[in-house]
Amino acid sequence: MPSTPQPISQPISRPTDRPASGSAPAPRLSDEDIRTDLSTRQARLKWVIVVDEALPAGRQANAAACMAASVGRALPELVGRDGEDASGAAHPGLPWAGCSVLAADAATLHGVRGRAAALGGEVLVVDMPEQAQTSRVYDEYLDRLAGTGADDLTYCAVSLVGPRKKVDKLVRTLSLLG
Repeated sequence: MPSTPQPISQPISRPTDRPASGSAPAPRLSDEDIRTDLSTRQARLKWVIVVDEALPAGRQANAAACMAASVGRALPELVGRDGEDASGAAHPGLPWAGCSVLAADAATLHGVRGRAAALGGEVLVVDMPEQAQTSRVYDEYLDRLAGTGADDLTYCAVSLVGPRKKVDKLVRTLSLLG
């Protein structure tokens, strides 16, 4: 008998080789959470990406794109079904939940990430430390990350996915990027 998905507040494991130390599992999405027939403002789920407002535009775009890729890996249910236009050309599915891209200064970004991580598995937290944008080799990034204490990390961006009320509370004072 197949198991019934639990509501969004129930954590599950990320689809990775192994979870990062101290990271919480991604929230489980139930059929009630995945509603492609609702406005993004009516959805129970909220997805935001918060980027460092001091970064140049190209680095902001890079950070947001990397956040989206990691979130898509952790929560593949966020990507809607493929579509087809009137000519019959196929278009890959896009995130049905929408995603607001917000701006914050470095200290606020660090604080948002810390408060979100403290919620455990209720909110998926994906981050991009500065070492990721200054390393050209992924293994070098991992080595540099491993040599930096959590309090000493500077984030280019943080992405949060979880229950609307919890995510809203974390980012309510932030404005849209741009």
